[in-house]
Amino acid sequence: MSQLATPKLRLAVVGAGAMGQVHMDVVRRCPGCTLSAIVDPLPAAAGLAAQIGVPLYPTIDALLAQDRPDGLILATPNALHVPQARQCMAAGVPILLEKPIATTVAEGEQLVQEVEQRKASVLIGHHRAHSPIMAKARAVIDSGQLGRLVAVMGSATFYKPDAYYAEAPWRSAIGGGPILLNLIHEVHNLRMLCGDIVAVQAFASQAVRGFPVEDTVAINLRFASGVLGTFLLSDTAACPRSWEQTSQENKAYAHEPDEDCYVITGTNGALSIPTMRLKTYPRPEDRSWWKAFETRVVDLVRDDPLKHQLEHFCAVIRHQAAPLVSARDGLQNLRVTQAVAEAARTGRVIDIPSH
Repeated sequence: MSQLATPKLRLAVVGAGAMGQVHMDVVRRCPGCTLSAIVDPLPAAAGLAAQIGVPLYPTIDALLAQDRPDGLILATPNALHVPQARQCMAAGVPILLEKPIATTVAEGEQLVQEVEQRKASVLIGHHRAHSPIMAKARAVIDSGQLGRLVAVMGSATFYKPDAYYAEAPWRSAIGGGPILLNLIHEVHNLRMLCGDIVAVQAFASQAVRGFPVEDTVAINLRFASGVLGTFLLSDTAACPRSWEQTSQENKAYAHEPDEDCYVITGTNGALSIPTMRLKTYPRPEDRSWWKAFETRVVDLVRDDPLKHQLEHFCAVIRHQAAPLVSARDGLQNLRVTQAVAEAARTGRVIDIPSH
C-alpha cells in the first residue's frame, strides 16, 4: 500500500491543559493522523472540544468503551502518568506518555517492568530527542572534531510568571517544581550529548518563591565517560539561557538568537548549543591557550521536534519503528532528576545506577 493510501491514524489526547493543547495542535497539523477525541473531566475542556469540533470524554474508560483510537497521548498531571499508562496498556492501546514517566523511581521501575512484560508500545515524551539541533550536535561530537570530551556547561534559566503556578497549583507542590518539570528535559539532552550520568551533587534554594519545591538549583555531574559537568537551573531567574529561549523551536517563547544553553568542550575544541558556534584548533600542535581557534557556525535546519516526535509515534503505532525514547530511557532520566533532588536535600554525592 502506498503512503498516500495509508489511512490516517486516529489519536486522542488525554488532558486539556497547556501541554495537551500543544499536542492537539500538532496532531491537527499532521497529515498522517487526525484528532479523534479529547479526554478531560474538567468543565473548561467542553468549550475547547466544541471549538475544535471533536468529542469529549470524561475518562479514558468512557473513551475506550465508545470510540477506541489508534493511539493515546497522555498529557496529564505527573501523578496520573503511571495509573493511566497501565490502563492504556491493559487495553492494548499504544501511548505517547509525557515526561516524567512517573513521580518516583519505584513507580517508574514497576511501570517499566510492565511495559517490557507486555511488550507494549510506549514512547516517552522527551521531545527534544527528536530535535534536529540535537541530532546535529551529536553528529559533531561523533565526528571527533572536538577531540575527547572533557566537560559540559549547561543552564536552564528563565522566569515563569506567577500565573503559571496559579493556573495549576500541583506544579508548586511535591511532584512538581523545576527539577521534575524542567530539569528532566535537560538530563535527557545531556545524556544524548555526553553519555550516562553516574553521580551528582547539588544545592537547591526556595528563597525566591517560597514553595515546598525548589526554584533554583546548582548541579555538578559526573558522566560514565569521565566527562564532568555543571548545570544551573532556575525558574525565577530573568535570564534567557534556556533551551526554550535559544533554540527557536517553540514559537510561543521569545527568542534570544545570540545566547546558548550548553557548551560542550573537548581536547580539540568546543561547541556552543544551539547557536552551533564551533571553535577548534586546526592541528594538534596548535592546541594552546596562546593560539587562536578556527571558528565557524555549523549549518542546520531548525524544525519543531514535537512534529518529528508525533511522526515517530505514528511509526511506533504502525510497528515501523521502536520508540526512540523508551520507558527504560524515561526511567533513567527520572533516576538522575531524583538523584539531584536527593543530593540537594542531603548534601551528599549521589551515585546513580545504570539501566
